[in-house]
Amino acid sequence: MTYPQRLRGQAPRTPGQKHPVDDWVRLRRFLVLGTEGGSFYAGEAELTAGAAQAVARCIAADGARVVAETAAISQAGRAPKNDPALFVLAMAAGAEDVATRRAALDALPAVARTGTHLLMFASFVEGFRGWGRGLRRAVGGWYAAQDADRLALQAIKYRTRGGISHRDVLRLAHPARAVSARNPAQAVSDQHARLFEWIVRGGSVDGLPRIVEGFVRVQRARDAAEAASLIRAYRLPREAVPSELLTSPEVWGALLEDMPMTAMIRNLATMTRVGLLGRRTQGTRLVVERLRDGERLRRARVHPIAVLAALRTYQAGRGVRGQHTWKPVRAVVDALDDAFYAAFGNVEPTGGRTMLALDVSGSMGWGEIAGVPGLTPRDASAAMTMVTAATERDPMFVGFCDTLVPLKIRSGKRLDRVVKTISGLPFGATDCAQPMLYATAKGLAVDTFVVYTDSETWAGRVTPAEALKQYRAASGIDARLVVVGMVAGRFTIADPLDPGMLDVVGFDTATPQVIADFARRAM
Repeated sequence: MTYPQRLRGQAPRTPGQKHPVDDWVRLRRFLVLGTEGGSFYAGEAELTAGAAQAVARCIAADGARVVAETAAISQAGRAPKNDPALFVLAMAAGAEDVATRRAALDALPAVARTGTHLLMFASFVEGFRGWGRGLRRAVGGWYAAQDADRLALQAIKYRTRGGISHRDVLRLAHPARAVSARNPAQAVSDQHARLFEWIVRGGSVDGLPRIVEGFVRVQRARDAAEAASLIRAYRLPREAVPSELLTSPEVWGALLEDMPMTAMIRNLATMTRVGLLGRRTQGTRLVVERLRDGERLRRARVHPIAVLAALRTYQAGRGVRGQHTWKPVRAVVDALDDAFYAAFGNVEPTGGRTMLALDVSGSMGWGEIAGVPGLTPRDASAAMTMVTAATERDPMFVGFCDTLVPLKIRSGKRLDRVVKTISGLPFGATDCAQPMLYATAKGLAVDTFVVYTDSETWAGRVTPAEALKQYRAASGIDARLVVVGMVAGRFTIADPLDPGMLDVVGFDTATPQVIADFARRAM
């Protein structure tokens, strides 16, 4: 069956059986989106028990099932952030049912896989229970089960999170006592015991993993040259280096040698500001070489939107927060531009029939999204059409305001050409129902409608939710709808009782993954 399939002339079919949004659907939404409703809020969202009422009901009904689903979603990486899973696990760890509490604490290593995860769990769990014997044993067991070298790195790299430090947690958990109390035949190693002692009280580094010695020495470094030498000798991460030494190009040059791709992209502005990156410097040559290394980009799984956000921020020469400025290096700008297109290969297609609908009203060219200087809603929506054109099979693109026109966007076009294509169209008020009304009228087969707009409003007589329901009835396709309000405040276009509708409020580098997983029916 080819796409687009014409449905006109065929008898309407009855869509597949709908599954109501019960508490278990709301649980999965919370684990993936951080909210129980049909909305994903780009950026940080506050997690509270009041916002997780359906989660609490699921825990009361079947705590073991909640824990199992939490661990499965967390381990599969289906959520852009792990914090909601840690929050739900903390809720379960504080449940009235003893079996649920035990299941939650047993699942701690599966959900809290890094030091920063554990600290976040500790900050959440204190809101639901005290540090009783079971919690001390579970957290102590987490520390004792870590490889000593990896634990030392975690303790140095992620020292605090959510207002809690490893020192605080170890004082509460007492790993050596907790592990031996749970299993008298088991005891933590001498190296672990000494590492715990050092984290809590400091002191001698004899017998500890080598990185601890490097951390202690770099904290006492007299100058940048000594610090750079220690970074290379001990392969220290940036977090181990005192902040006063992070103004030195020599220190950043040493860090750059082992810096992962995502960290390198994130720190381009800082490395330029301190002087490591400049015209024809060795640092610039190394950065440009890595950004143009397709295999390196592939291994790092960098999404094109993350590269575009970095490009626009770097080009702007100023930070979103603070007063930092820098002079962009042309070679780095060009390499980031190349990396944006090269990263298309990192995107996994959804495999469905997709219609991307772009709001072409004039306001899409104003303002900035997600705090990214220079990245307008029009830029971001155009970039998403390019990613879709490069990865999906026969996608459809339309531009809309209070009317709708098909857009001729093909794989291989440059971003500036796509922006130009959608900038010269006549525009009016915003009617987000237009894509579904158009597909119904033309008899087009669409599995997922994705609407990009800077506004949550519509100007027509039919709401987007109602237009989707009409399309489903006419086509027999259980289609889904995502409405991305790129600069909007909290809003609801989607029907919160319909599992096939999703609002995305704002736009950041996590947004594409959420949309793709929703289109794949993964949530």
